Amino acid sequence: MISVQDALDQILANVAPTCAEQMALPNALGRVLDQDILARLTQPRTDVSSMDGYAVKAGDTPTLTVIGESPAGGCFDGVVGAGQAVRIFTGAPVPDGADAVVMQENTTRAGDQVTINEPVLSGNFIRPAGLDFKTDEVLIKAGQTLTARDLGLAAAANVPWVLVRRKPRIAIIATGDEVVMPGDPLGPNQIVSSNSVMLSAYIQSLGAEVLDLGIARDDEASLTRLMKSASQADMLVTIGGASVGDYDLVNKVLGNEGVDLGFYKVAMRPGKPLIFGKLYDTPVLGLPGNPVSVGVTSAVFLQPAIKTMLGQDPKARSQDAVLGCDVKANDVRQDYLRATLNGNVATPFSKQDSAMLARFADADCLIIRTPFADKAKVGDAVQVLVL
Repeated sequence: MISVQDALDQILANVAPTCAEQMALPNALGRVLDQDILARLTQPRTDVSSMDGYAVKAGDTPTLTVIGESPAGGCFDGVVGAGQAVRIFTGAPVPDGADAVVMQENTTRAGDQVTINEPVLSGNFIRPAGLDFKTDEVLIKAGQTLTARDLGLAAAANVPWVLVRRKPRIAIIATGDEVVMPGDPLGPNQIVSSNSVMLSAYIQSLGAEVLDLGIARDDEASLTRLMKSASQADMLVTIGGASVGDYDLVNKVLGNEGVDLGFYKVAMRPGKPLIFGKLYDTPVLGLPGNPVSVGVTSAVFLQPAIKTMLGQDPKARSQDAVLGCDVKANDVRQDYLRATLNGNVATPFSKQDSAMLARFADADCLIIRTPFADKAKVGDAVQVLVL
């Protein structure tokens, strides 16, 4: 067995970032940016009013003559002199000569005369040019997953296209005669392939594309045929068949194809029967078959691998927490305890069986217990991996 960190290091050393592709801004939601987005203009482009009111000279006489107006989308071409005001609207350019805006609620209008009802300070209700951003300013850095707010910002900066990472293509193969897809006829000794559905959804949530190659039956020819069809994928992930039983064929088939396995056992719980190698230059990650083992190993190994492919930081998302109950001392394997997270209090479930998918679905985090960790008590500090 090798350690979790050694296994992760091997995986990450054998995956590479995907290439960049150009995408229209409206279609880029959720994509990972490959190149910094720079502003193509200054915003606002000139001094503008932040209120409906009157553009004036600060400190001028209370009663002024209105000489024109500056509407949003237009402007006043003249110059505001002493004793003068220009009717102005929110977002409209501040005319030359004016250095303040008075809210219309603080004025009294009679014909072309307006009376200012309170003192006016220079700069009042004016948004200066470049308040939001300036031309060539970096607005969004490469590596960021684009949100709706990011797209709005890029649009405001007059950016119509962006460079993003191509979505990694992750092929998945479930294995076993006992496995059927949800809704298919279920024999007395068969189980529903929840793993395929869960893993496919998880991969998509990480920003990758799924190539579901189906279920390989418990014969070498079936598994070999499906594995070879994954040659265009950035990674192949198999589910089940990674252990050492008579019907666990993943190791054997990979060996027949000349794959030199980097490892096939990891000192972790759940997830010990985990394999990794390269099949015709395609990285292959062989996950265990138990549902919780699939979920945990995906969070620990597959997520960092996909982040690496997307050019993002693959470091673990662990954070500090405190225990909500006592836990026993650990053995040689790194343990990942399914737990709830209330504030910063992590409380593991009393039962941790790797076949209990309902408990995994209820979990907020995984409490990380390093090999040979001493027993810990309520309130002791722990590291958790947020799900």
